[in-house]
Amino acid sequence: MKQRTPVFVNILIITGLLIVFYYLFVQSYSFLSSPYFWGTIVIGSILAYIHSAIGDLIENNKFKKLSPEEKAAYLAEKKVPYFKRLYNAAFKKQSAAEEKDILIDHGFDGIMELDNQLPKWWVGLFWFGTAFCIVYVAAFSFTDFAHPIKEYEVEYKEQIASIEEFQKSQPPVTIETAKYSADNIAEGKELFKTNCASCHKEDGSGGIGPNLTDNYWINQPEKTLFKNVFHMDWNGSPTNPSMRPFGKNGEVSGAEIEKIAAYVYHINQEQPPVTPAQGGAAPQGTEAHWEKE
Repeated sequence: MKQRTPVFVNILIITGLLIVFYYLFVQSYSFLSSPYFWGTIVIGSILAYIHSAIGDLIENNKFKKLSPEEKAAYLAEKKVPYFKRLYNAAFKKQSAAEEKDILIDHGFDGIMELDNQLPKWWVGLFWFGTAFCIVYVAAFSFTDFAHPIKEYEVEYKEQIASIEEFQKSQPPVTIETAKYSADNIAEGKELFKTNCASCHKEDGSGGIGPNLTDNYWINQPEKTLFKNVFHMDWNGSPTNPSMRPFGKNGEVSGAEIEKIAAYVYHINQEQPPVTPAQGGAAPQGTEAHWEKE
């Protein structure tokens, strides 16, 4: 008569399987706070106890029919802890007498084959993998689980929402609070390409608009270059309607202008100017004498 699995082990297995199955269909661990999930755990535990009680009744009836020797052997085996018994069963080795009973009547070059049963841990993993495969395919076919495009869309929306929430909680960037940072140059370059390159070219060397890499400026309302670029981008040019007030019009935010100003400062102060001989526009306005940032 075989020893039965303890009820607490069955409950742990049921709990583990329910967690896996819930996650496959819910796609997050939010179900851990759901009363439906814990209700399922309670129902599964009750069923496990009922199954164990029925097993005890069957085991008692079978035990009464055993011979005294079989009863003694069964009780001795029952004293062995469950996990030790499980380990022994997984790595059991046959005795010489047992090997004779499972010896297959063919061989080659003195090598004989035994009709061994597969290890229980291997069989258990096989059936678990089979069940998991069925559930996984069902989840993949009838839910959004494991679909990379759907996962990307969800994560993208969450990220955009978090950015919007962050921007709402942050004070708007103004000319008084804007500061130059080298970390803004890369994003400022992309914003410059989108909003300013049509007049000033992508490298700021000028075309329809003035050359932003030299030290000659038509409008100089501020004392520093960075603040001057912010002022012009926000308020526009009083002498040239093509240079409209991007900030006041709401076309770009103060935070975006801060990044554009960082890029213009970078190409003007940290890189050599693009001269007319190199394809840059001719100087316009008067020479500027900026204060240091």
